[in-house]
Amino acid sequence: MNISYNWLKRYINLPDSAEETAKILTSIGLEVDGVERRESIRGGLAGLIVGEVLTCVLHENSDHLHVTSVNVGGDTPLQIVCGAPNVAAGQKVVVALVGTTLWQGDDSFTIKRSKIRGVESLGMLCAEDEIGVGHSHDGIIVLPNETPVGMPAREYFHVEEDYIIEVDITPNRSDATSHYGVARDLYAYYSLHGKDVQLTKPSVADFAVSKDCAYKPIEVEVRQEQACPRYSGVTIAGVEVKDSPEWLRNSLQEIGVRSINNVVDATNFVLHEMGQALHPFDADKIQGGKVIVQNVEEGIKFTTLDDVERELSSADLMICDTEKPMCMAGVFGGKESGVSVETKNVFLESAYFDPVSIRKTARRHQLSTDASFRYERGCDPNNTMYVLKRCALLIQQVAGGEIVAEPVDKISSSVVPYSAEEPFAPWDVELTEGRAYVLIGKNLGEDVLETIFKGLEIRIVSKENGVYHLLVPRYRVDVQRECDVVEDVLRIYGYNNVEISQSVKSCLSYSPKPNGQALQRRIAEQLTAQGFYEILNNSLTKVQYYSHESENATYRLENCVQLMNPLSQDLAVMRQTLLFGGLESIQRNVNRKMSDLCFYEFGNCYHKQAIKEGDEPLAAYREEPHLGLWITGNKTSQTWVHKEEKTSFYQLHAYVNNILRRLGVNVEKCSSESLQSDLYSDGLRILAPNGKVLGEICIVNHNVLKQFDIESPVYYADLDWNQLLRQNKQYKPLITDLPKFPEVKRDFALLVDKQVEFADLARAAFDTERKLLKNVYLFDVYEGKSLESGKKSYALSFILQDTENTLKDKQIEQIMARLQKTFEDKFGAKLR
Repeated sequence: MNISYNWLKRYINLPDSAEETAKILTSIGLEVDGVERRESIRGGLAGLIVGEVLTCVLHENSDHLHVTSVNVGGDTPLQIVCGAPNVAAGQKVVVALVGTTLWQGDDSFTIKRSKIRGVESLGMLCAEDEIGVGHSHDGIIVLPNETPVGMPAREYFHVEEDYIIEVDITPNRSDATSHYGVARDLYAYYSLHGKDVQLTKPSVADFAVSKDCAYKPIEVEVRQEQACPRYSGVTIAGVEVKDSPEWLRNSLQEIGVRSINNVVDATNFVLHEMGQALHPFDADKIQGGKVIVQNVEEGIKFTTLDDVERELSSADLMICDTEKPMCMAGVFGGKESGVSVETKNVFLESAYFDPVSIRKTARRHQLSTDASFRYERGCDPNNTMYVLKRCALLIQQVAGGEIVAEPVDKISSSVVPYSAEEPFAPWDVELTEGRAYVLIGKNLGEDVLETIFKGLEIRIVSKENGVYHLLVPRYRVDVQRECDVVEDVLRIYGYNNVEISQSVKSCLSYSPKPNGQALQRRIAEQLTAQGFYEILNNSLTKVQYYSHESENATYRLENCVQLMNPLSQDLAVMRQTLLFGGLESIQRNVNRKMSDLCFYEFGNCYHKQAIKEGDEPLAAYREEPHLGLWITGNKTSQTWVHKEEKTSFYQLHAYVNNILRRLGVNVEKCSSESLQSDLYSDGLRILAPNGKVLGEICIVNHNVLKQFDIESPVYYADLDWNQLLRQNKQYKPLITDLPKFPEVKRDFALLVDKQVEFADLARAAFDTERKLLKNVYLFDVYEGKSLESGKKSYALSFILQDTENTLKDKQIEQIMARLQKTFEDKFGAKLR
C-alpha cells in the first residue's frame, strides 16, 4: 500500500523526515518495503530556468526556424535555435539548459549542444507539454514580464516534492489501510516517546441538508442483515461531473490511483484517507427510487465497470434497485449505474459488509479491488456515517450540488446499540499487569501502559488489583484478547527497548538432537539414487476420503481437522495420511501412460483428538511429520538381459530396511506384526526394539485402488518421521578399519515350526554371538510332504570374522555349537 508523506502531514504534524518516519513505521509493525522520492512534475523541472529573449531573427537556412539570443542570468547570452511560431524578442520564456533531461511519459531525452542547419544551439525554449506543465504545443511558454530572469522554473511552477512510503500491510491490520490509520499509529508512537504531535481528523461540522432542494431522496431496504449489518447513504442533487481539480488529481496519482472524474475521485480520496470504501450511483438510474441490499437468483448476467459480463451466484450480495442489480456489494460497481459526465444527481453509499461474504464473492469472481481488500479484512462499522458525511462534503467542494435529506442509516436488528455514536460495541478485554510482564519480559509501569492505551484510543474503564478493564475500538479487529493488547503495547513501546536480561535463572542442559532436515536430505538423496521421484501434495484434501460409515475405519471424518470456510470440498480437510495424495499422483501418471512408478513424499499429517490433552486452544490437534513411499508397476522391464519383473511387497520392505539402517536403526532387533484394515489387504507394522511403531508396509486394498482407477497393485509404506529421529538420536556411527583377516561362512539347515520367523532366528543368533557373528542370511525355505506336519526348513548362512586374528576351526565349531543349542532351546529346532 502506498502512503504519501505529504498526505500524512494533513493529519499529523510529523517531526521526522520521510526516511525516519519509514523506520518508525517498520518498528511499530507496519513494515516499509521502500521510500520513493516523487515530484508533482516528473524530473522536478531540474535544469530549467526563466530567460529573456534579447534578439530573434529568422534562420538563414530555414523558413520556420528562428535564431534567438537569450539572457538566462549569466555573463553572456545563449544562442538558441527555436522553431516555435510565437517566439519574439522581449519575451520571458522557460529555457532548458544543455544537460537538462526532459520527460514525456516514461520516455526522456537530454538537451545537448548541437548544430541545427549549420547554426549552433545551446539550449531549448520549451512549450507546456514538453516540460509537463500543460498539454499545449502551439508555441513556447510566454511568462509575465515581471518574472525575474534566472528564476528556477520549479519555483515559478511551484513544483512540490513528496515521498511515497510503500507499506506492507499484514492481513490483520485493516485499521492501517489508510493515511489516517497510519497517522493514528504514528501518533501513539510519538505520544509515548515525548514528541509534541497533534492528530487531526477532518471535520464534518459543515455537513448540512439543503432546505430548498425538491429532489426526492433515495430510499434504502436491507434484506440481508447478516451480510450487511450497516448501510448508510445520502442523496446529493445538482452535481457537475468533470475533471478533478489539480490538487485532488495529483494526490491520487502520487499513490498510483488513476483519476476518473471529480465525484469518483472524491470517493477514492476518502477511501485512502479513512480506509472506508464508498460507492457513488447515478441516482437517476436507480429504478423505483429505492436501493435494495439482497441476494439475487443464480446465473443472472451482470456487467461490471470494466465491461466484463459476469454470471452471478445466489450467494453474492448485491446492491439492487427495484428491477436489477447495480453493484457487487463491497467488490465492484456496475456499468449501468455508474457516475458519468451526464450524471446530475448522486446517491452515495457507505456500508459495513460481512468480511466472509465479501471475501467469498471476490474469490468467486477472481476480483481484487481497493474496496474488497479492505472489506474482507474488516472495516469499522461505527465509521460509516462519518465517512459518508466527509465524502459528501468533498463532493460538494469539487462538484457542487446540494444534500437532499438527512443520510439514511440502516443498522441490523440483531445489533444492540452501544451508544448513539457507536452502535457497535467496542471489544471488551481485561489485561493483567502480571500477564503483560510475563509476555513482554519487562515491567513497563502504569504510566507507560496508560500513555500507550490513550494513543491507541483504548479506553480504560477501571483498574483493580493490577487488572485493567479495557474497551478496544471496534476498528481494531485484531485486538480482542489479552495477548493481542500486550502485542499492541509492545509494538508501540518498541521491541528493541526490551533489554536482554543479564542473568538467566534456569537450568540449562545440553542434549544433542538429530538434525531433522539434514537427515531428510540424506534419505531423499538415497531414495532418488534408487530410482524414486519426490512428490509434494497439498495438505488440504477431499472430505470423501474420510467419509466412512464403518466403525473400523482407519481414518474417520471426526478426527479430521476441518476448514471453516473451504474454497471447495476438494480442499475441505487437512490430510490424516499421505496415502491418498500419493494415489492421486499415481492416477495422474497412469492416465498419461506412465505406469512404472516409485514415489516418496515428506509431509505433515493432521489429527483431531476427541479428548484434549491440555488447556491450550490447540491441545486437541496434532501435526506429525511422515515419510510415505509408493511403488507400482514393473520393477524391471523385459530386455534381452532379463525378464520383466513386477514390483513386490518384499522390494518395498527392502527399501524401508535401507532407510532404517541409514538412520541408525538396528533392523535385526526390530520386530513386526501383521496388519490388515479397510485400506490395506495385507501388511506389516514395524516395531522398534522399545516397542514403538516406526511405520507400516502395506498392500493397498483393491477397493481403494478402484476409487482412483488404478489396476496394478500398489505397495505403500508409511514411516513415522518423529519416531525415526528418536531412534537416530541414540545412534553413534562407528568407523572401523578394513578387515585384515578372512571371513568364514557356515551353513545350517534347520527344521522349525511354521510360525517361527527368520527374523526371530537372526535375533537369537546375534544375541548368542555378539562379537564374531557379522551377518546371517536366509538362502532357502522348504515346505513339503517329506517334512513333518506343521514344520518347515530354513537354510541359513552365518558369516564369522575376527578383526584381530584368523579364526581357527575349534573356535568356529564352538560358536556353531552354541548357535545350534540356542535354536534347539528357544525354537525346538533340529538340524537336518
